[in-house]
Amino acid sequence: MQTDRQHLRHNFVVNVMDGAFFGIALGIASFYSVVPLFVATLTNSNVLIGLSSQLHWIGWQFPQLLTANRVAGLTRYKPMALLMTIHERLPFFGLAIVALLVPIIPRELALILTLLLLTWQGLGGGLTATAWQSMINKIMPGSLRGTFYGMQSAAANLMAAGSAVAAGVLLKAVESPFNFALCFFLASLAMLASGGFLAWTREEEHPPGDIEPSPHLAALVARLKLIMMQDRNFSWFVVARMLLNGADMARAFFVIYAVRQFGAGEEFIGIITGISMLAQTVANPLLGWLGDRFSHRMILAGGILVLLSSIAAALAATSLPWFYLITALSGVSVAALWTTVIAMSAEFGTDAERPYYLGLGNTLVAPATLIAPLVGGALADTVGYGATFVTAAVFGVAAVAVLLFKVREPRHIQPLRETLTVAHGGTD
Repeated sequence: MQTDRQHLRHNFVVNVMDGAFFGIALGIASFYSVVPLFVATLTNSNVLIGLSSQLHWIGWQFPQLLTANRVAGLTRYKPMALLMTIHERLPFFGLAIVALLVPIIPRELALILTLLLLTWQGLGGGLTATAWQSMINKIMPGSLRGTFYGMQSAAANLMAAGSAVAAGVLLKAVESPFNFALCFFLASLAMLASGGFLAWTREEEHPPGDIEPSPHLAALVARLKLIMMQDRNFSWFVVARMLLNGADMARAFFVIYAVRQFGAGEEFIGIITGISMLAQTVANPLLGWLGDRFSHRMILAGGILVLLSSIAAALAATSLPWFYLITALSGVSVAALWTTVIAMSAEFGTDAERPYYLGLGNTLVAPATLIAPLVGGALADTVGYGATFVTAAVFGVAAVAVLLFKVREPRHIQPLRETLTVAHGGTD
């Protein structure tokens, strides 16, 4: 028992440190500020700028179903997570090289290379995600998962807040594009350190689950269809997440809106990015703890309402100081949307089924993650940023309605889980 507690403490600490250094990387090469600003030096297209900030999340979601069957058959998840995570870390070195090459290669080529590297990075995260989440869900007891994800995210956001401010200083002090190259290079070093802590995780081998991985595609598809048809609560959760992505597209344009509408400079962008990260640092552990003890579903609905408040503030903004409030509210909403979604997702299905639930939940949501920024960018280009923000708000209201009136607490639906387990046994 003492050894189990020691392993739990060790895994808690090293995985929080993994998140901390990951946060340094995502602060100094933020997908919501530094990356869009870099892409904005290569193109004036709001569609491509908005897409660049979402490729990370599209890539994180899309491949998870592709790895679910393999993960379901593993007795240790860490080796696969370590192998796949190389692909989400190495592209930052590539981005640094592309930034250095901007003065001597055509901007169109630099833009294509940048989008390809961002796609690779995102897909690398997605290929890692199912194994990584399964590992965390295995080594962290259910009563502690929300708290762990909250603490890991808080550590990531705290470090990201400082590195985001540093990024703002670097972007102003160093000539472009070398400022971006430096940010991406420092991010790659932080990613390397983060991976080292991930490799330090202790995971014991576990026996194979009750559900055998489907050896044939037809059997796998039948199993996945059965989950979606019989577990209606999970299906509505997926719908809510799709609608949520429509609401979340507004955040991709807050920084560009501040720059193009109000003339925000690099240092100001660094400051408001830091404010967003600090807001997430404070909110993440609190919301994770509350979700563990009360309701991840209600915390998620509340996070969407906070996101709607940030959108309303953006629509009302008349000067740059408004963006202190906008980014603070946005940061709190991110804490709820990330920590709560990932913790709540782990409450669906049995341990053996969970890789399929994780894969389904993220891969089915990926098209909405892809389409949302394209729609938002098209609206910004043709009508204006106001149209983008209003459309996002409509999706947000719909997402809250689905969560409150159609989704029930998954932790309270044990009988359905048992029914699904029996049903899965006959799908092959």
